[in-house]
Amino acid sequence: MTVARDETADRTSRGERPGDAVVGSIRGIYDALTVKRVFGDAYESNGVTVIPVARIGGGAGGGGGEGTSDAEAGGGFGTGFGLGARPVGVYCIDGEGRVAWKPAVDATRVVRGAQVLSGIVAVCITLVLLARR
Repeated sequence: MTVARDETADRTSRGERPGDAVVGSIRGIYDALTVKRVFGDAYESNGVTVIPVARIGGGAGGGGGEGTSDAEAGGGFGTGFGLGARPVGVYCIDGEGRVAWKPAVDATRVVRGAQVLSGIVAVCITLVLLARR
């Protein structure tokens, strides 16, 4: 004999509401997307203050569910989010208060872009040569 558990009743008996998980997830997203994620902690080296900067991106999704006509089924909900960061550069502040932006160069991204461009050029040259035949 199988006993069906009523998850909604379990949550309600603990004082939880069905939307509490969503609110908790949104609060987590808000905490993750603070200005401290974009601008890192400043540090000083040789009289120059350096502030690292990153580009933050992310996405979120959610689900839901309700009961059906079947007494043993029902409930459900789900949320999730992803977050990514990439270094962009640093702000350098010298001893006299002058601020300079030093961009980060991602060599891997530059090489990949060159590879894609060279592939496109090779295809274009091949098509031109085939058209001349």
